[in-house]
Amino acid sequence: MAAAAAAAVGGPQPPQAEVPAPGLALDKAATAAHLKAALSRPDNRAGAEELQALLERVLSAERPLAAAADGEEAAAAGGGGGPGAAEEEALEWCKCLLAGGGGYDEFCAAVRAYDPAALCGLVWTANFVAYRCRTCGISPCMSLCAECFHQGDHTGHDFNMFRSQAGGACDCGDSNVMRESGFCKRHQIKSSSNIPCVPKDLLMMSEFVLPRFIFCLIQYLREGYNEPAADVPSEKDLNKVLQLLEPQISFLEDLTKMGGAMRSVLTQVLTNQQNYKDLTSGLGENACARKSHEKYLIALKSSGLTYPEDKLVYGIQEPSAGASTLAVQGFASAAGTLGQLDSSDEEDQDGSQGLGKRKRVKLSSNTKDQSIMDVLKHKSFLEELLFWTIKYEFPQKMVTFLLNMLPDQEYKVAFTKTFVQHYAFIMKTLKKSHESDTMSNRIVHISVQLFSNEELARQVTEECQLLDIMVTVLLYMMESCLIKSELQDEENSLHVVVNCGEALLKNNTYWPLVSDFINILSHQSVAKRFLEDHGLLVTWMNFVSFFQGMNLNKRELNEHVEFESQTYYAAFAAELEACAQPMWGLLSHCKVRETQEYTRNVVRYCLEALQDWFDAINFVDEPAPNQVTFHLPLHRYYAMFLSKAVKCQELDLDSVLPDQEMLMKLMIHPLQIQASLAEIHSNMWVRNGLQIKGQAMTYVQSHFCNSMIDPDIYLLQVCASRLDPDYFISSVFERFKVVDLLTMASQHQNTVLDAEHERSMLEGALTFLVILLSLRLHLGMSDDEILRAEMVAQLCMNDRTHSSLLDLIPENPNPKSGIIPGSYSFESVLSAVADFKAPVFEPGGSMQQGMYTPKAEVWDHEFDPVMVILRTVYRRDVQSAMDRYTAFLKQSGKFPGNPWPPYKKRTPLHPSYKGLMRLLHCKTLHIVLFTLLYKILMDHQNLSEHVLCMVLYLIELGLENSAEEESDEEASACGPERCHDSWFPGSNLVSNMRHFINYVRVRVPETAPEVKRDSLASTSSDSLGSLQNSGTAQVFSLVAERRKKFQEIINRSNSEANQVVRPKTSSKWSAPGSAPQLTTAILEIKESILSLLIKLHHKLSGKQNSYYPPWLDDIEILIQPEIPKYSHGDGITAVERILLKAALQSRMNKRIIEEICRKVTPPVPPKKITAAEKKTLDKEERRQKARERQQKLLAEFASRQKSFMETAMDVDSPESDIPMEITTAEPQVSEAVYDCVICGQSGPSSEDRPTGLVVLLQASSVLGQCRDNIEPKKLPISEEEQIYPWDTCAAVHDVRLSLLQRYFKDSSCLLAVSIGWEGGVYVQTCGHTLHIDCHKSYMESLRNDQVLQGFSVDKGEFTCPLCRQFANSVLPCYPGSNVENNLWQRPSNKSIHDLIKEVEELQGRPGAFPVSMSSETNLSKEMESVMKDIKNTTQKKYRDYSKTPGSPDNDFLFMYSVARTNLELELIHRGGNLCSGGASTAGKRSCLNQLFHVLALHMRLYSIDSEYNPWRKLTQLLEEMSSQLGNEEQQPEVPILYHDVTSLLLIQILMMPQPLHKDHFTCIVKVLFTLLYTQGLVALSVKCNEEDRSAWKHTGTLKKNTCDAEKSYEVLLSFVISELSKGKLYHEEGTQECATIIPVAWSPESMEKYLQDFCLPFLRITSLLQHHLFGEDLPSCQEEEEFSVLSSCLGLLPTFYQTEHPFISASCLDWPVPAFDIISQWCFEINSFTERHAEQGKALLIQESKWKLPHLLQLPENYNTIFQYYHRKTCSVCTKVPKDPAVCLVCGTFVCLKGLCCKQQSYCECVLHSQNCGAGTGIFLLINASVIIIIRGHRFCLWGSVYLDAHGEEDRDLRRGKPLYICKERYKVLEQQWISHTFDHINKRWGPHYNGL
Repeated sequence: MAAAAAAAVGGPQPPQAEVPAPGLALDKAATAAHLKAALSRPDNRAGAEELQALLERVLSAERPLAAAADGEEAAAAGGGGGPGAAEEEALEWCKCLLAGGGGYDEFCAAVRAYDPAALCGLVWTANFVAYRCRTCGISPCMSLCAECFHQGDHTGHDFNMFRSQAGGACDCGDSNVMRESGFCKRHQIKSSSNIPCVPKDLLMMSEFVLPRFIFCLIQYLREGYNEPAADVPSEKDLNKVLQLLEPQISFLEDLTKMGGAMRSVLTQVLTNQQNYKDLTSGLGENACARKSHEKYLIALKSSGLTYPEDKLVYGIQEPSAGASTLAVQGFASAAGTLGQLDSSDEEDQDGSQGLGKRKRVKLSSNTKDQSIMDVLKHKSFLEELLFWTIKYEFPQKMVTFLLNMLPDQEYKVAFTKTFVQHYAFIMKTLKKSHESDTMSNRIVHISVQLFSNEELARQVTEECQLLDIMVTVLLYMMESCLIKSELQDEENSLHVVVNCGEALLKNNTYWPLVSDFINILSHQSVAKRFLEDHGLLVTWMNFVSFFQGMNLNKRELNEHVEFESQTYYAAFAAELEACAQPMWGLLSHCKVRETQEYTRNVVRYCLEALQDWFDAINFVDEPAPNQVTFHLPLHRYYAMFLSKAVKCQELDLDSVLPDQEMLMKLMIHPLQIQASLAEIHSNMWVRNGLQIKGQAMTYVQSHFCNSMIDPDIYLLQVCASRLDPDYFISSVFERFKVVDLLTMASQHQNTVLDAEHERSMLEGALTFLVILLSLRLHLGMSDDEILRAEMVAQLCMNDRTHSSLLDLIPENPNPKSGIIPGSYSFESVLSAVADFKAPVFEPGGSMQQGMYTPKAEVWDHEFDPVMVILRTVYRRDVQSAMDRYTAFLKQSGKFPGNPWPPYKKRTPLHPSYKGLMRLLHCKTLHIVLFTLLYKILMDHQNLSEHVLCMVLYLIELGLENSAEEESDEEASACGPERCHDSWFPGSNLVSNMRHFINYVRVRVPETAPEVKRDSLASTSSDSLGSLQNSGTAQVFSLVAERRKKFQEIINRSNSEANQVVRPKTSSKWSAPGSAPQLTTAILEIKESILSLLIKLHHKLSGKQNSYYPPWLDDIEILIQPEIPKYSHGDGITAVERILLKAALQSRMNKRIIEEICRKVTPPVPPKKITAAEKKTLDKEERRQKARERQQKLLAEFASRQKSFMETAMDVDSPESDIPMEITTAEPQVSEAVYDCVICGQSGPSSEDRPTGLVVLLQASSVLGQCRDNIEPKKLPISEEEQIYPWDTCAAVHDVRLSLLQRYFKDSSCLLAVSIGWEGGVYVQTCGHTLHIDCHKSYMESLRNDQVLQGFSVDKGEFTCPLCRQFANSVLPCYPGSNVENNLWQRPSNKSIHDLIKEVEELQGRPGAFPVSMSSETNLSKEMESVMKDIKNTTQKKYRDYSKTPGSPDNDFLFMYSVARTNLELELIHRGGNLCSGGASTAGKRSCLNQLFHVLALHMRLYSIDSEYNPWRKLTQLLEEMSSQLGNEEQQPEVPILYHDVTSLLLIQILMMPQPLHKDHFTCIVKVLFTLLYTQGLVALSVKCNEEDRSAWKHTGTLKKNTCDAEKSYEVLLSFVISELSKGKLYHEEGTQECATIIPVAWSPESMEKYLQDFCLPFLRITSLLQHHLFGEDLPSCQEEEEFSVLSSCLGLLPTFYQTEHPFISASCLDWPVPAFDIISQWCFEINSFTERHAEQGKALLIQESKWKLPHLLQLPENYNTIFQYYHRKTCSVCTKVPKDPAVCLVCGTFVCLKGLCCKQQSYCECVLHSQNCGAGTGIFLLINASVIIIIRGHRFCLWGSVYLDAHGEEDRDLRRGKPLYICKERYKVLEQQWISHTFDHINKRWGPHYNGL
């Protein structure tokens, strides 16, 4: 630096423009260093000016951006060429200057060293994966980046991972938002102390350079903004500008990342007002700056905002070039006139006071403060930057830069104030925006960072009127979409509501503003300000009233509505978000007594708003008919604050209630909603379309119910407790339109309701009353009791998963209320009421989630039908709950029959609501109950068991809640006098129950049966006359009664005479003229409620005199009543319970009950039933019976079908199989008979009409995945772990084949091995057969069937017509018996030599086949076509291994390998060995027999030259050994010891004419066993070392001449060693080789074990083959005796041998020719090869025979380990981070799902990988969704997830983000389906992937 300064002493040398480019960089550095030195001097004015001049030139914004954008040449200061060059140049200069001559990177590092990183502050954008920990969070918006989360300790916390929707920032280190215990290691240290002070000169240059740089940026933004024409923002232009500015903004962003030191410099620059004034005032002589200032003013004006100074100016003159100067002259006067600013304001540096002054205008309800909406004045760079950010609709880069600065505290405050100042402007821009979704997200991204912090929110509220601004802005926003309300009085209504069809509501555009409002209300200090400010409350109620009565529904009475509007969802969302959530936010601060005042305020203004609303809609007392709105937010505000006041604040309820008249008005609309719900469920609104049902469902749905239906019912409860009960009850029945039904007469007319709706409306009315009287949600239940009741109700309807319970239980909808879903109480209540059912599997393979099911004691004591009815969205859920309850009672033996909903004792009422129980003790209700009981007893129409149930429930409730017991004497004394009053003497239910009613006068249609008997009734004694008259019209005056009360109440409240209220004349209740005349009839009743109940008991039990008072036997019952709180049973039990309670409550009742029972009246004969009615009743009964029969049949059918499906589909259980016709065991049957599942005929398969097996052919690479080590491979979860496929079976076989092909003749190589380890064809069948011609017509019909199938008919796919299993081909059955005939199986006594000759002859005979191929029969055609199918099943690369393409050897190899693949796979399905024996499921359904016929037929088309036939090498000694080696130039054949013996077996057998002789089969096996054994000996000799070899050679030679020499492994081994020693096989071992061979101490036992293990795979395959060809059963055995059992089963072991104890494998040998001769012949071939290639020769001899079973990769316990590694991992192909990463569970390859980046020839990467890795089958784990997807050929399906959370649930798409753990059972099932190739059968939902995965 000193040097640089010295160099600069020579005075200023500004860089000349001519300096060539390379020198420029040097030059920049020198200049920068010089300037830095100049500025460090005490007197730095000269330096400063020089720097200014330089910056002026470098950063000049003279090049208009538009020009640059259009690509015109811009004469840039740096002389750069293109438009971008100048900017680049400018940035380079800035970097140089900031670094002050040093390197920029070193400068960055130096600044970072001074970073006091106390906060993380990492900013992220949408889709970023972040974490939220509720245990550590103070604010519910708290979030952490993954790094901070994993470095902190959150074990056992309630956290989840989430994908950010709008973006966010990490709060680690911010103690305002989260608890310090949750900070990560980096941010725990309280910094400030240990960070050294920043040296002054380090950042000195930055302080000079940055203001100019930011000003330059602002100029660009001003330049680039063109006011869009005609209000259509040309997004293109804006984006263009932003793209050009990308590097500049990125540069600023990089600066913010340098840490705290740099951020504080930036804060200074951004908030310094002097700087801003100097640079941007536009007063300088610089024309460019002036122009830019003008553009800024125009932009302000076009936004509908004014720059305070310019208000007058703009009035006078349109902006022209001189406008800005004019503005300055007019400024003083403007300021004076406006009174908006005084001079002090100019000097006011921090601006906050000015801000305050500008907006401190009182907000009253009618005048809104214009300045909030219209005035903006910018005083700093920060303010103008935000202005442009909003103008450009929040570009992501700018948002990120502004947020990156937030860790700086000073900046945070300044920025928040600026944001608030621009709030109205944001709202306006948002409303106009076309991309409102994106913009909303960006706004919230910013605001949630600012407003979640309580301290900051409080400060802004105090200093900037945050609340006023927010409420006003919301009000303004909604005002733009108001319409006139049509509720009640359409013409004269003055009320306005929001129009739910407007985009603003439909698209939820308001949510950013509402969510900010909810956010700040969650802070107590802010909410208190709000609740104290009367003006704000008035404005807010004004806002809420916009939603009162929105989305009005009018009932369609004539035809169906044409267009169903879907606006209702917008309406519900708006009420929830804009009204209810702020309400819950406010309520959460009204929890204690001290807050009473707030509640009084809210209630007061709420009532005022309601009164205004009633006036505006012109409401008196009758609601308009056929209208309903579900939206009454004002009622609900009022109700919830009342509830809070009583529950938490101990307020006296009456002190906050209005007068009676207001209460009457208040109850009308909520009651109207309840009645409408019943109407909707009764299908009375059916013409309004489905949407009205949708509204009724949403209203009670879990997210809405506690902001909608609960407050409504609570409000009705409050009204009911304070109003006259008779008035209330009659109102209810009138609203539900069932008044006319409540008559004693058997017929009536209902003027307002059709007969078919009467029953359900009556049920609705009674149910509503029951809910009203039993619900205690707001009437005294504690929070935990509420939670428990809600949970029990949900669990009773259905078993639930944990997450669905969380979702269904209505939490306090305001997320900030502090009640956290899944909180402690939730878990504890859940464990108290429910048992966890772990996830299980069904045999079909469908996955279950972990479920919670109610405990037995919950059913026993807590099941509450009332709560269930209240909470069900679908009516069927109520039924479901009752069914489950019934099942529980049956199962536990508590009650056998059909129980009624149980009666449950309620929690006690809060004293304030005691009046509610008066409803149960009012005459009107008693009359209704009496009438209904009578009607039910008389079997009147339209009454149901449900009605009776509710009636009894109400009576029981009344008895439970009666007043203190009246003294019997008093009651009886004054009884008669009170009688004349009306039906009942008093209002107490207990005494009214025993009151006898003798005669009732009713109005009936003239046609009614009562009229005929009129005279009869009137002749009875006249003494009752008075009673008749008084007791007649009572019920029918229900409506009149209500009117009378209403009038009284109103007159009472309106004492002033001038307010005469006109009761509306209600014409609509009078009967229409068309109705028949009504006459009056008098009925003789002579019943009391008690007598009706006793008769009802007789009626229900079907026996006379069934009721006998229990206390007559056991007087104890009355003294110590054991009435359970909760009782199960049906109607009879309910009646008994009621009578007992009645007797308990009064002696008089007890006496009367006894009396009634003594009279023993026969039940009333239903005299009124006419013949016609009887007929209808009979009909009903018959119908009922028929219905029951039908149900029974259906159930039976379903169970049959189920059992069939189980037998047909069950893949795992062998027992339940349909026995196949194929395996006919009778020996005399010569031909197998097959059933065709299409035409149903049985018969043999013939040449002309062949039958076939339904098969599925699929390529499989499962075999190739076997590995030789037991350790399963793990899925890599770090860069170090990688999986290499070298040790898989497929790789080893590949290497072997290519090694053979290098040195030997190609055609002979292709016979020495098997292929099909990868891409082998596996054939499986469901066991059903069909005629091939039937199948063809079946395929034709499928092809014409247009229904969308899950399979492709064109590819030959279909489902088995019988069991619907997926298939794609038909395998012809060969005519003749299925199991080879017994005649073939009789062991003949031919010697082995004869047999060998026969085999050779038979192989040589070409095409000796019953069908001569020349005559083309149907059968042979089908055989050919199926062979073609088999070939096409796998890809060409898995078929062609020959060097000469298309060689016949290739087909030959492929065909016998198909047989090998199927045998090997069956072996794997049996667990890798045959110890279990028996015919396994695989065996029963095997099609190997048919497959062998098809393969053999085709193999016989190729004959092997007899020279090359390996059979001769095995069975004959060849004389001319030397001649083979004569022709060196031709490649030799593969030595026989290198052949794969199992392949030889298949070749030999398939070359024989079918069907095969058992003798020949055994002969072939014996011969091959000798070769196999020799191979084992050779391999053994190669494996051991020199000393062992010589020792064995010696011991063997000694025994060579014993009689059993050929059957002793020692002799044979020594002979092999001596023969091979002649060649170079053992020589090559230098010293270095010895290390590779593990020194094993070989004992005779271990050698025997080695030889047995070497031979076992061959024996297993051979035994399986024998089992399939000859139908012999496999014996089961222990693992250690598998060898001996199999060898004797194959006939290798002579029967007499089995006595000897230690078993020796060599005893199975049966040499066709002298052993030593043939062995030396075989060894000679090896020696001649190892002459030249000893290494390879040895490698080929050691064959790996012990393959372990295939497995999928082992997955880690915790899903997070997979997710964290893979979701950010880059793809190896395209090096991008994939949008949908996936990983293959077979080999661990990482792939892009659906990624176009990795597409090859129209195949996406997953599909491609599934072909390469699994020959068309792929199993992928989708990293971002935790689900597994299966690709099978051209189809795919979602399989499910093997990772479950702690509650046994999947988390698809990681929506909940809870920790997931591996479910071992599921993973096993997946692996099992992969190995058994049953994906196609078990998974049902397949779809085509069109190669796009």
